[in-house]
Amino acid sequence: MSDSSASRLSAPPTATVPATAARPGYIVMLLITWFCFYAALLGPAIVGVGVKVLTIVPESEKASALAWISGFGALAAAIANPVFGRISDRTTSRWGRRRPWIVAGMSGLVVGFICFALAPNVPTAVVAWAFCQFCANAALSPLTASVADQVPSFQRGQVTASLGIALNLGIMASTWVAKIFVDQLIILFVAPSLIALGVIIAYAFVLPDRVLPERPPREGFKAVLKTFWVNPRTYPDYAFAWWSKFMIVLATNLFTTFRLFFIKDKIGLSVEEAAGTVALGVLIYTLVLMPSAWIAGKLSDKVGRRKPFVITSGIIFGIGTALLMTAHTVEIFYVVEAILGLAYGVYVGVDLALVMDVLPDPENPGKDLGVFNIANAVPQSAGPLVGALLLSVGSAVSQNYTLLLIVAGIMGVIGGLVLIPIKKVR
Repeated sequence: MSDSSASRLSAPPTATVPATAARPGYIVMLLITWFCFYAALLGPAIVGVGVKVLTIVPESEKASALAWISGFGALAAAIANPVFGRISDRTTSRWGRRRPWIVAGMSGLVVGFICFALAPNVPTAVVAWAFCQFCANAALSPLTASVADQVPSFQRGQVTASLGIALNLGIMASTWVAKIFVDQLIILFVAPSLIALGVIIAYAFVLPDRVLPERPPREGFKAVLKTFWVNPRTYPDYAFAWWSKFMIVLATNLFTTFRLFFIKDKIGLSVEEAAGTVALGVLIYTLVLMPSAWIAGKLSDKVGRRKPFVITSGIIFGIGTALLMTAHTVEIFYVVEAILGLAYGVYVGVDLALVMDVLPDPENPGKDLGVFNIANAVPQSAGPLVGALLLSVGSAVSQNYTLLLIVAGIMGVIGGLVLIPIKKVR
């Protein structure tokens, strides 16, 4: 029996792929939810974790401590994403198959943030951050699948472009919250997550989540192991999209994990000044990203093409990342952030639409999107560890940022080029 035939036999009863445009009210609530979720999650990830590390370890141990915390957190995310994607595909709750896990995951994230903010040492912080990432991705996987459930292909460029804008607005908002509350970690970590929890509960009531018509067949252990696998020979377009995402996210995380330290060490700023510089840099990045994402998403839907947008943006993003080597002043750093915002805006405006168009089983997208999100999570795990290694090459104080940025730039370019062989999507 072929891999695809076996998958169809063991698949849960399907829900109908939407043929009509999603309602405007649903899209508005989705965008608000996306914004609040990422504002709650990424502010702590971008700035808060680095600040927390500096409160529990000496300066000389900051890179390794950050690598351990971020690495185990991303590993937990890589496990949770496909697991809860598959579980949500097969959930027969009267409340739908996505809603229960979105709300439960976000609730757990609030608890995890409280534990992380209060962590007195690195081992406790590692466990707490891993729990945060596990819960966040337990919510994110069914949340992303709910988009595929509700938005038809002809509308996905516009909607996913809007989601990319909402995501980066969330990042921008969260970095400014982090700047204001850089010395009040409980507020920095917990307050945005409580707001996000309230919004996600509201989204759960707005979401027209489908209830499965019958209980899925029981699965054996081998089928459960396939939760983490999609055969690249059977679905090569999906595999190329996966590797593109992996490379782009790895390129991003090789730098962003250590961005606070880069600004502090390379430009010579205090922690407070560096946090402020990150916040303003993200503001510039986001202001450039928003129009580029929106225009790219609209154009992608109009011309019926995805690949040229994502390939070009990946190449430019990789080159822009390498250009950070020239950022010896705050002003140059801001210029490069604008270039990266332009490139990444085009990328996020089209990337998710491309992925949804090449899913192996579009009627049960949770599992496949969960496997795809491993391409998000694994680089987050590998990025801090690889980044810490690169920083240590030829530098007793782990400040080889030149090597770090060259490698990140190469990964970004590869992330664009690897999409060229895709055939299902133009």
